[in-house]
This record gives sequence, structure tokens and C-alpha cells, in this order.
Amino acid sequence: MKRIFKGLTWSLLGLLIIPFFFSAGASVAADETDSTLARIQKKGKLTVGLSADYAPYEFHTKINGKDEIVGFDVSLAQAIADKLGVKLEVEDMGFDALLGALKTGKIDMIASGMSATPEREEQVDFSDVYLRSPQAMLILKKNQHKYTTDLSTFAGTKVGAQTQTTQEEIAKSINGASVVSLQKYPNLISQLSQGVISGIVAEKTIAQAYEQQNKNFKVIYPTYSADGSTQSAVALPKDSPVFKAKVNEVIHKVTTDGQFTKWQKKANQQMFANQNDSYWQKYGHYFVTGTGITLALAVVGVFLGVTLGIFFALMKLSSVFVFKAIGNIYVEYVRGTPLLVQAFMVFFGSQALGLNLSAFAAGALSMGLNSAAYVAEIIRSGITSVDGGQMEAARSLGLTHSKAMRLVILPQAVRNILPALGNEFVSVIKEGSVVSVIGVGELMYETGVVQGASFEPFIPLVIASLIYFTLTFTISRCLGFIESRIHR
Repeated sequence: MKRIFKGLTWSLLGLLIIPFFFSAGASVAADETDSTLARIQKKGKLTVGLSADYAPYEFHTKINGKDEIVGFDVSLAQAIADKLGVKLEVEDMGFDALLGALKTGKIDMIASGMSATPEREEQVDFSDVYLRSPQAMLILKKNQHKYTTDLSTFAGTKVGAQTQTTQEEIAKSINGASVVSLQKYPNLISQLSQGVISGIVAEKTIAQAYEQQNKNFKVIYPTYSADGSTQSAVALPKDSPVFKAKVNEVIHKVTTDGQFTKWQKKANQQMFANQNDSYWQKYGHYFVTGTGITLALAVVGVFLGVTLGIFFALMKLSSVFVFKAIGNIYVEYVRGTPLLVQAFMVFFGSQALGLNLSAFAAGALSMGLNSAAYVAEIIRSGITSVDGGQMEAARSLGLTHSKAMRLVILPQAVRNILPALGNEFVSVIKEGSVVSVIGVGELMYETGVVQGASFEPFIPLVIASLIYFTLTFTISRCLGFIESRIHR
């Protein structure tokens, strides 16, 4: 009996102690990793999002004849990847797309000079601050007597700032000034150069870089109503404490041992490298690459658009109510929403569905889906333009409805709608510029890269416009030739 009692006692103690050991083990494991860190280590790479048009934080330059994204933010990201023992992968996209990419898992962290605001902290976590930079104002040198450190001199004028930044909030606090918020910093520089805006609220580091490159600019240091110093930190996914701790460990090390200062000096040198090369030698490959990707986007977009357009056009002409309703809803919805919204929906929505589409794939798909709605209407109008007797004649010869449509009606419809389809192809080429916001390296994206790297806002736009004109004019002439041969 005693043995039985003793056995029961040890059994109960075991039931009480074993869970403790398991929980202790789980606690140790939880302290060693989290879901974000585990995902990074599993795939063997750290995907960092940034907007590479913000020298010297991050920008494009040519090193040994190869385009690379450099800057002290990139150096910091590389140090974090080395700390984790994984490879670094950089995703370049629009600044306002970064938070969405982080929240949907497209990227693992953001290293793009981002400041922790209350609104952002509700969406993501932030590391410790790795750089504090005071705010300045970039103006035209010829206006330095008109616009001074006294902010009242900017009353009644337009002041520029980058969208969704600390500088935008500071610009809004200037009494009497209206704010022009743009996504790309080179676009702000362009407006300042042309006198559209009176000044740009910018970090001291950025403003000095433009002043050093262009003698028409002048940096002044107004006293803003609040402390506007930018406190740059790394943005991280929510609930990733171990990953955050490792990032903070790297930040603390590089900011105390002088390594970060060395990265800053190196970035400043890289900003003005390759000065002896001609303009085309330095930036020509960006335009060539962008043109190639623009054409590839257009081909894929038109192929998907025509394929899906025929399908939805037939659905709209169907006698089955469900098919007709689906066709009508799709066409009206897509035509009633901007391509920019659709590109974001495909890019982020596909990730939420577990489909990790690349920026190019998401951009091409969104363009194809958008084009399909317009092509559907073009094809539907072409089909209805064919005389109804053609279908009756085909059916009387024994053809089924599908064969009559494929062999008799559609060939005649294509001849009628070829000019409209040609116009759609030309439109797709130009609309490809919209998907640059998700990081597709098409022509306008590469133009922005050149603007940021060269500090020249206008010349790259002229070159891009000439390339677009050459593409669209050539395609229009080719389609005109094909159309004349068909009519013949």
C-alpha cells in the first residue's frame, strides 16, 4: 500500500514538474527567436525595402560598370544581415509603398531614413535611432534675400516636402504657406528649379548634398516651431522582439565605434564619383534597361488584355444572365478604378494570398487585368458591328455557334477594331509608368533613378519623353501599315 501511495506521489510530482521544464524550454526558445527572425533564417536572406532616390541615405550609382544601390542605409542593412548570418536582398520601391510591403511580408524591414511617428508606430515597430539630422530649407540662391530664416517670409508661398515624411509635417506648420507634397525628391527639386515652389523642407544632409552639386541652390536654417530633427530608425514588423533586439545591437555597435561615420563619408564620396564620364556613359544604361522593361510590360499586358478581353467580351454578349453579369461587373469595376490602385491591390493582395509575386509580375498582371476591361469593350463593339446575317449564314452552313464566332465573326471584328487595339497598345506603353511605385524598373522608374543620381531633374525627363515618343510613333506607323494591308 505504501509503495502504491509513494508511486502516486511521484507521479503527481512528475505531472507538476514536467510542464515546468517544458515551459522553461519554450521560454528559452522564445527568447532565441521570433516568427520574423525564424522566417528570415529559414529563407537565408534579409529582404530590406528602401526608396533609392534619397542620396546619401540610399541611391543608385555605377561601380565597376555595374549599377548598384549604395548609401549608409544599405551599409547598415548589410551589417544587420551579416549579424544574422544571411544574405542581403534590397527591394527598391516608392517610399509610400514601403509600409504596405512590410505589413504584407513582401520585405522584412525598412532602412530608408524613416522616422517613427505615432501613426507609423501603430502599424509597425521601430528600432533605436541610428541618425539624428536637423532640418533645413533648400531655396534658390538668387532668392536668399527674399526668403530668410524668418519663416514669415514664406507666407503666401508654396513650400515643398516629400510625402509621408517628417518634413511634410514641418512644412504644414509654417503659417501662411501652402504645402506641395510629392513622392519623389527629384520632382521637388525640379519644381524648385523652375520657381514653382519657394523652398523645400529637407534634412540638412540632403540639402547640403544638392547645394554642393548645384550652385543655384542655397541652404538656410530656419527655426521651426518644434524640434524638427529627423530621427531615422529601422522599421520592423510588429511582435518581433528578438529580431528587434539584434537590430538594436548592430545599431548600438556601429554608432559608438565610429563605423557609421565611416559609412557616411563613403556615401558622400560615392555621390560624386564618375564625374569624368560623359552623361550617357554614366546614365545611358538606365534608359536602355528601362526601355526594355517598358516594352516587356507592354507585350505581357497587351497579351493578357487581349486574351482576357475576348473572354469578358463574350461573357457580356452571352445570353446566360450569370455570365453577362460577371462580365459587366468586371468591366465597370476595372474601368472605374485607377491603375495605380489596381497595381497596389495585386502587389499586396497576392502576398496576402500566399503568392509572392515579383514587382514585375505584379505590375504586368495588373496592367493586363486593367487592359482587359478596355479591350473587352473594344472587341464587343467590333462583334456587334458585324452584320447579324453573317452569324445566320454561318449557322445555316452547319457551323456551331462557337465555330461561327471563331471563324466568321471574330476575324471580321478584328479588322474593324484594329485601330482601337493599336491605340490601346500605345496607351499600355505609357501607362506602364504607373507601376514604378511598386519597384518595377521601367522607363520612368529608371528616369527617377537618374534624377536622384545626377541631381538633374529636367534632362532625364526630356530623354524619357523622346524615348516614349520614338516607341509610340514607331508602333503607330507599324500598325498603320498592317491596317492598310488588311483593308487591301
